[in-house]
Amino acid sequence: MPELPEVEITVRRIGAALAGVPVESALAPGLNALKTHDPPISTLAGRTTLGARRRGKHLIVDFEGDLSLLMHLMSAGRLQLFDKRAGPKDRTSRLLVRLADGRELRLREFGTRQRAWAKLLQTDAIEDDDATASLGPEAWPDPPPFAELLAAPRPLHSLLRDQHVITGIGRSWADELLHGARLSPFKRGDDLSPEEAEALRTVTRDVLGAAIDHYERTVDLPIPDKLPMPLTVHRREGDPCPRCGTKLEGVFFEDYVIAYCPACQTEGRILKDRRLSRLLK
Repeated sequence: MPELPEVEITVRRIGAALAGVPVESALAPGLNALKTHDPPISTLAGRTTLGARRRGKHLIVDFEGDLSLLMHLMSAGRLQLFDKRAGPKDRTSRLLVRLADGRELRLREFGTRQRAWAKLLQTDAIEDDDATASLGPEAWPDPPPFAELLAAPRPLHSLLRDQHVITGIGRSWADELLHGARLSPFKRGDDLSPEEAEALRTVTRDVLGAAIDHYERTVDLPIPDKLPMPLTVHRREGDPCPRCGTKLEGVFFEDYVIAYCPACQTEGRILKDRRLSRLLK
């Protein structure tokens, strides 16, 4: 799933390329993708694109006349700008914004689940929409103090991924941040010492910032289907820890894995499955 760094580089690249370009037409070939009907998507025709921005993992493209497209890529979506229009055999596009200069902005989705979505809203209604109104503070560039933010009797991995607590972090970067802070993914938020909370906040700011810097050097238009994510822990169970060399382990759930280093994060203890998570604090 695209997370804060991936969404940030997407809106930077696409926003700069779209600004000032009029829309020729817009349509939603994905039956489930467009969640609003008033105003219709065709209303965008003739309006100038103002740019793009981000709220957590949500992408927002603004148009003249106080209209904005609010989008969420979910697990398999991508927002991409192409020099040519999609052909008749295209099966991945859920939303198409055709520009007057011949280019095309596409909300695409891979796989069959079709969970990516878009809403066409009045710009001043974005922050009150049910998808964004309850989002927590941004994880980057200046997250609030973690001692209060994460003070809940829940595992840190779960808290960091809860968009109502702090927005922008998913499974990939939660693994990286907790490894960077030398904290167990199953340590409870209300068990954090003030020093641990501040260390995790600093790591969050620095690691996400470094990922965005990495994308600034390596990503250009069109945004690739798979970004070169600079991950050192996530999905690398079995590899040596990049810090101490200990074999990275994984906690396997039904549809995802939490990766961690026993030496750096759990005092040498190996968690075999989620039922033993209470042993790691």
